[in-house]
Formats: sequence, structure tokens, C-alpha cells
Amino acid sequence: MKHWMVIVACLMGIVSSAFAADLAKAKAEGKVNFYANITAVEPIMKAFSEKTGIEGIYTRVDTSKFLTTVLTEHEAGKLQADVIQGPLPILEMLKQKGVLAPYRSPQATGYPEWAVKDDTIVQFGIEYVAPIYNKDFIKAEDIPKRYEDLIHPKWKDQIVMPDPSSHATTICWLVGLKEAKVFPSDGAWMAFVKGLAANRPMFVKSFGPTPAPIESGEKRIAVSMPKYIITKAPAPLDWVRVDTILGTPRAIAIAAKAPHPEAAKVFLDEWLSKPSMKLLADKVGEYVLAPGVYPPIDGIEKAKVVPIRELSDEETQKWGAEFKKIFFAQ
Repeated sequence: MKHWMVIVACLMGIVSSAFAADLAKAKAEGKVNFYANITAVEPIMKAFSEKTGIEGIYTRVDTSKFLTTVLTEHEAGKLQADVIQGPLPILEMLKQKGVLAPYRSPQATGYPEWAVKDDTIVQFGIEYVAPIYNKDFIKAEDIPKRYEDLIHPKWKDQIVMPDPSSHATTICWLVGLKEAKVFPSDGAWMAFVKGLAANRPMFVKSFGPTPAPIESGEKRIAVSMPKYIITKAPAPLDWVRVDTILGTPRAIAIAAKAPHPEAAKVFLDEWLSKPSMKLLADKVGEYVLAPGVYPPIDGIEKAKVVPIRELSDEETQKWGAEFKKIFFAQ
């Protein structure tokens, strides 16, 4: 409770100092609409509303429908979003279509240079992927230490992961392991892919369902997200201490025709502030790019977390078909 009060106090201090110029106008607008594909951010929305007096309205938009939803509303002149958060490639396409407005937030100071090089889009986190497991069901001596350990025959029928033939992020992750040189050669990478397939993973539609079979003991290891260690607590989940973790960049921007433009700026500044990013890391388990902020997951600060390239539709289809041959031939 004290920890939460300290965070709120810090956030209130930031609002009163850094955002005073816009806050009066933003309050007059009354609310801000946030379209996002990120989940479990209700505590942050509530904190924002309590600190600023501006109603924060969160609308979850599924990644697969994100571009179509936003563009359809925009072209019809009915887009209600003030601030838009989604995968970087989607926001880049929205920028090209004139959906986003330039705005460089002072709260992005200290973020990696590659995350703020755009005058419109800010990358604030990485949707990181790594193997996770249930500590109650794996002996200490059997815990994997490297990606290569996942292809040991003892894990046959004991792994769950999103379908590598159709789940775009998993396809990007597998290709990212190759392009980031996580393995010493392309041959070693392909040996890993084929070895993983040989262990006959159980496939689910996305990362969301991956923790459940691990929690229940139905499976032992999941290709999943370490953030579930936080959001699924008190389930005894942990992550495999791989040296390099890959993930897709999370990005955010203001809508060009935001119904509440001043509230949008205040919200974006608040979202990118270090205390807010700490709240996102602490409460949601997100890997954020604010300097010195890490989720409270043991050892995560020592890992090298790398943003992966988002594949084009053609590349996704090509690799999806290739992985289908490999994984479904078992």
C-alpha cells in the first residue's frame, strides 16, 4: 500500500509541474479516449483520472483488427481516439494515412535514441517473449538455461506455444532468433526450429492462453511472455534465463483529429513519464524503455532485450507456410 501511495504521489508531482501549461485546457475538455492493444492497463487509467481530474477511457482493440478499425473510423470522420497505442508497424501505417499528429513529448527524454527518432511515434516498450515454466513442476536441475535446451527429448509433449504457422508475433519471434544471431549459424537456428517441432508442442491462438496449461501442470514449458509472472501471481511462474530476449516494439501517438487534443498531450506526457512506466512495469509486468525501470521479475534487468523487425505480410505468409511444413509434419 505504501509503495502504491509513493507512486501516486510522484505522479501527482509530475502533473503539477510538467503539465501545468496544458492541464487547465485538458481539464476543460474533460476526457481522453485511449485506443490500445495493450492489456491490463486499467490501474493506470484509473490513476491518470484520479491525478488529473480528466476521465481516461480505455478501448481495447484486437491487434488483428486494429488497422481496419482505426482506418474505417478515420475515413468516416468518426474516429473517437485521442491517443493510439499499438505495434510499431501499425502506427507507421496509420501515420502514412494521415491518422497521427506530430508531437514530441518532453517526457521521452532519456529513452533510447532509436525509440524517439520519429516526431510522431514514440516507442515506449518491448512486448518481450521468452520461455516460462511453473517452479512447482520442474526440478531445479531440469530447468532449461538456453533456447537449445527446449529441444531436449524430455520436453516432448510438454511445451505450449502460439501456432507458428498463423500467429504473426510468433512467426516474427522465430525469424528474429535467426536475424538477431541468437544462434551461432543459420544451420544451428534451423536445428532449433526443427528440434522444437520434434517435441510436438501444443498450439494455441496467441500468447494469452499459454500460461494456463503451465499453471495447471498440463504442460511444463511455454513459449510465452515473462510479464505473466506478474499478472498471473500468485501462480509460481518463472522464466528461463536466456541471454537474449526478443520482442516487438510497443508504440504510441496522438490522433491527428483528436476530439480532445490538449487532454491527449497530457495523457501522452503522463504515459511516458518515468513514474507511469514504473507503474506499468510493476503492475503489468511490461518491459519499458524509460531509463532504469524494469519489471519486478528476478534477473530480467540482466537480460539483453532486443526489438525485432516486424515482417511484411509477404514475409509472414512465406515463413508461416515454411513453419507449417516443419511443425505440422511431426
